[in-house]
Amino acid sequence: MAITKESKQEIIGNFQREGQDTGSPEVQIAILTARINDLAGHFKSHAKDHASRRGLLMMVSKRAGLLKYLRERDRKKYLDVIGKLGLRK
Repeated sequence: MAITKESKQEIIGNFQREGQDTGSPEVQIAILTARINDLAGHFKSHAKDHASRRGLLMMVSKRAGLLKYLRERDRKKYLDVIGKLGLRK
């Protein structure tokens, strides 16, 4: 099941830089992480859903690219994002 509109707005509120920011790498990474976590639960009961697994792998790859971009551009924001999301211990 997809993330709800309310939870997406909450994620955007927590990670946005200012005002109506919805496209910054921080926000995109946070939304992708929520979707990835949601799909990970889906695979516990639907192990043979290969189409969704492909989508999951594409999302993981996109998140990795955004994390790499953020790491190269602004190390402090990168460390803040991975700390808040619990990625890469």
